[in-house]
Amino acid sequence: IMASTAAGKQRIPKVAKVKNKAPAEVQITAEQLLREAKERELELLPPPPKQKITDAEELNDYKLKKRKGFEDNIRKNRTVISNWIKYAQWEESLKEVQRARSIYERALDVDHRNITLWLKYAEMEMKNRQVNHARNIWDRAITILPRVNQFWYKYTYMEEMLGNIAGCRQVFERWMEWEPEEQAWHSYINFELRYKEVDNPHNYDAWFDYLRLVESDTDADTVREVYERAIANIPPIQEKRHWRRYIYLWINYALYEELEVKDPERTRQVYQACLELIPHKKFTFAKIWLLYGQFEIRQKNLQNARRGLGTAIGKCPKNKLFKGYIELELQLREFDRCRKLYEKYLEFSPENCTTWIKFAELEAILGDTDRARAIFELAIGQPRLDMPEVLWKSYIDFEIEQEEYDNTRGLYKRLLQRTQHVKVWISYGQFELSIDSDDRIQRCRQIYEEANKSMQSCEEKEERLMLLESWRDFEDEFGSFANKERVRKLLPEKVKKRRKITAEDGSDAGWEEYYDYIFPEDAANQPNLKLLAMAKMWKKQQQDEDEEEIIGGKNITAETVYDPTISCNYSPKVL
Repeated sequence: IMASTAAGKQRIPKVAKVKNKAPAEVQITAEQLLREAKERELELLPPPPKQKITDAEELNDYKLKKRKGFEDNIRKNRTVISNWIKYAQWEESLKEVQRARSIYERALDVDHRNITLWLKYAEMEMKNRQVNHARNIWDRAITILPRVNQFWYKYTYMEEMLGNIAGCRQVFERWMEWEPEEQAWHSYINFELRYKEVDNPHNYDAWFDYLRLVESDTDADTVREVYERAIANIPPIQEKRHWRRYIYLWINYALYEELEVKDPERTRQVYQACLELIPHKKFTFAKIWLLYGQFEIRQKNLQNARRGLGTAIGKCPKNKLFKGYIELELQLREFDRCRKLYEKYLEFSPENCTTWIKFAELEAILGDTDRARAIFELAIGQPRLDMPEVLWKSYIDFEIEQEEYDNTRGLYKRLLQRTQHVKVWISYGQFELSIDSDDRIQRCRQIYEEANKSMQSCEEKEERLMLLESWRDFEDEFGSFANKERVRKLLPEKVKKRRKITAEDGSDAGWEEYYDYIFPEDAANQPNLKLLAMAKMWKKQQQDEDEEEIIGGKNITAETVYDPTISCNYSPKVL
């Protein structure tokens, strides 16, 4: 009773009541709380007190302790190069350069292909003014890792800062023997330009950089002088690959005279001098001829432009020259000249189907369809063509566009006498289907039937399958049920087969699986294929009957028994 009384006298804590539930005027965000906590850094511990070493014995003990720690780390993780670098840098901070050098050498024994290790080692030697040691390290680095451009850049920079220009040039020459990327060549060129030297006169990229610098801040006479010095370095060998960069010196020279100096007469002299220099009997540059012609057109001197391009075609005919000259005359609407140029072009390159097509298209645009048709007839009669299928297609499209359907049918028949390609048959059928006539479906079906007969002896089974699939799609859209079934029965069966693989040396390289197509007439001629088809039918029947049947309340499993000694007799029996 006393306990209950005492419990009844216990006070229950009161819940504080919020008198004002309105939001405070100043809101505190979580971001503010985190920022204040960061500013106060309440949880950070104060740093440990710094240790002061007062005598040599204590210093030696400290060094021994630190070295032991570094050595233990290296022993545990020998391949972690950062431990070696920290160890060496600590020794360097104590001015123990010889010890640091020893550590770097030990580290290189572990991983001599680590780029950072070589860089830190060489930088330590340079920082301590050990120039010969640094040279030795850079030399070893570029010998072991010649494709690391950073070594070469730092090596050449060090030599240049030391004023060893000859040594720097020697390093650059060693670098260039490895044929580095373009930026490395530019660095070498800029180095030579800084010291006003261009040692190799046939290094045309160096001349380009030099001319770019000269053009930016000097007068026209100085630029001309440099251009004259540059173009005087004619390639020693008359091979086009050695002239490709050199010829752009002339082009830049002419463009500078025309666009910057505004001197058309001097520009003309530059072009003419360049064209006289090129050995046109061995090779030529269509680009320089066309640039000269375009320059004369800009000067409104059409006669000079035509004379120059005509000389080019006479001396050294090229496809680019013919195309450029024809394009020029087309822009001038000189169609008779275009015809003459096309005739010259086709005399030079009669196998070029694109030229024949362009010539015929020009005549068609001008409305002379008979002339266009005659050009196409000449083209398909050539003994050798680079793209005959494109030419025939263009001719057929031309006749379709002219709505000359009988001519189109004649072209298809002539083409099928030359090739039995499946795409020609399909295109022929699609053409007949596209004509708005009453018998178009019958004509298309007749073409498919002719194609199927023609391709029965074709060795490329995939092409015949392509034809039948196209025929099937046609009958699905336009044919009756009987026609659909007829085409479906013509489709082949896809069979997986195996064949031996023979290596290049004649040895057996195993087996490979491939898919073959067996057409109905092929299966009828080969009894083994008929047996295989019956076996597949039996297998399918077996899978359908392999289910549980409930007979007399008992579950009985249906299994198929097959006697391989009986030919073609496959009788499922229920056990």
